[in-house]
Amino acid sequence: MENNPIFFADGTDPKMLEAYRKAQETFKYFWREQSWEYRRIIPGLSVSCVKVAFSQEDPSSDTPAVEHMWINNINFDGDFIKGYLINNPNTLTNVAVGDYVEIPLNEISDWLFAMPQRAKKATGLSKLFSSSSKSPLPKAYGGFTIQKMRSDMSPAERRAHDEAWQMDFGDFNDIEIVYEQKEHPENLVEHPMSRNMKDELVKFINENPAEITGQDRNGYTLLHTETIAGNLSSVEVILKAGADKSLKTNSGKTALDFARQLNWEHLIPVLED
Repeated sequence: MENNPIFFADGTDPKMLEAYRKAQETFKYFWREQSWEYRRIIPGLSVSCVKVAFSQEDPSSDTPAVEHMWINNINFDGDFIKGYLINNPNTLTNVAVGDYVEIPLNEISDWLFAMPQRAKKATGLSKLFSSSSKSPLPKAYGGFTIQKMRSDMSPAERRAHDEAWQMDFGDFNDIEIVYEQKEHPENLVEHPMSRNMKDELVKFINENPAEITGQDRNGYTLLHTETIAGNLSSVEVILKAGADKSLKTNSGKTALDFARQLNWEHLIPVLED
């Protein structure tokens, strides 16, 4: 991505500030997809990254210099987003490509993932006369600041932008945040892999009962991590297996705390019960 053209925008623009807010509010869906990506045998995401505002004191100005750049190899503990910078800064000298960063959720400015699209089957005359075998570009999800910038472009500029990114960004007025959102609106409530892997999780817990009570070095249990990822079926299986909802991380948070913090509305009643 570091070779893509850079499109500049006014960070004080109310619509851009609204894009930042939406990205922070919906980041949980990015993490839900990314957490399942780490479990896939065959990768499903062609792109997965988060945009962060990096800053540095500017001796010639009363305000710091700011550049919004992308990080990847993302991890998330419910509080902090962690990853590695993949862009070359234009002016900043306090960060460089490959630097590891940890930032709170409320400081990101965007997120983006892309997945391959299923090729549409040609029918009728289109099938008879079609000579193109070109696969559709990966579909982009999220990208709120990108869509704001695309909305300010001419149609020709948008085509050039999308060609540079090699992604299908769709309609800038209709931003999707989960895979096949229109075809399967239930995916907004729960990731399909959470539903489909429910029996496998039951089997795993039966074979590894210590996983229910185990805590990592930061105090996170399986219930914590599945709650942060918004996986209802997984949470229900873990609770049924006897998980202790009162266990806290080293920072003092229960699974319910994370459900409330991330506003996973479908998990809060389950963890409160």
